[in-house]
Amino acid sequence: MKIAFFELESWEKRYIRKRLQGHDLKLSSDALDSSNLGEIKETEILSTFIYSNVDRAILEQLPALKLIATRSTGFDHIDMSECRQRNILVCNVPSYAENTVAEHTFALILSLSRNLYKASIKRLTSDFSIQGLKGFDLKEKTLGVVGTGRIGLHVIRIAKGFGMNVLAFDANQNQLLAEVLGFTYVPLEQLLGQSHIVSLHVPYNEHTHHLINADKLKLMRKGAYLINTARGAIVDTEALIEALDDNLAGAGLDVLEGEEFIKEETAVLCECIKPEVLEVIGKNDILLRRPNVVYTPHIAFNSREALKRILETTVSNIHTFLSADKCHTV
Repeated sequence: MKIAFFELESWEKRYIRKRLQGHDLKLSSDALDSSNLGEIKETEILSTFIYSNVDRAILEQLPALKLIATRSTGFDHIDMSECRQRNILVCNVPSYAENTVAEHTFALILSLSRNLYKASIKRLTSDFSIQGLKGFDLKEKTLGVVGTGRIGLHVIRIAKGFGMNVLAFDANQNQLLAEVLGFTYVPLEQLLGQSHIVSLHVPYNEHTHHLINADKLKLMRKGAYLINTARGAIVDTEALIEALDDNLAGAGLDVLEGEEFIKEETAVLCECIKPEVLEVIGKNDILLRRPNVVYTPHIAFNSREALKRILETTVSNIHTFLSADKCHTV
């Protein structure tokens, strides 16, 4: 079987060669795009991470493709409609980093609550005073969790350990878990208005695009913080910038709207860059220059243990597909 993997680190390549012996493997560190598509024209199984945009143009050049095994939970980088039309099965990794992303969520929260980023910047300028570094306790503060899937629930467990009150919003409520973990489901508007910190844990789709927009941000209490470790486009960037000038005290972000445009520095230097891309880059630049914004470059999932779980599940999905069984499809 011809199998192509993209966006791999060296240790991942060694793991895959060992686990998929006997197959014709193409293992690349790069993201899949038109420049390297010619190398895999006859590929039957494709595995990518989130920076490979598997759209219609890509799929048209892969006539033998039978399976896409994305090494992620989300699949908004794959044209699902086109895959269905071409009878291409898509498998994902539904659970690999609920504790990993939840822990990173609190790393962002603590960076803001205890001014770790500001303290680090002061140190770089040889300023060792504590002026402007007064933080606040998490105990008895209210955390609003938007989305109570695996990650959201783990965030709630950690929050209760800090002695926080927790409000939650989700279209599908689990009242039994709410009772066991000690949180309360409320409408989104109420959650935004009553929470000291709001953390986003919903998937990105047409229903959650700009879920947090100007109107929603205006509902948040004065001095509140917004945390996003989900997907960038869930938040309207321009509206967030305005809210940080108005009622929000800060934001902790692991994702950005349009982050795919700024992942590589060369994108900024490209003379043929589209105006809409320049606009996105410009807004993000304004956002990230703010001293009350803590940013990490989409690394909430990026622990040794989580990455190993991703590979194990992906290879298992491929083995299951090859045995004519049913892998975890989306």
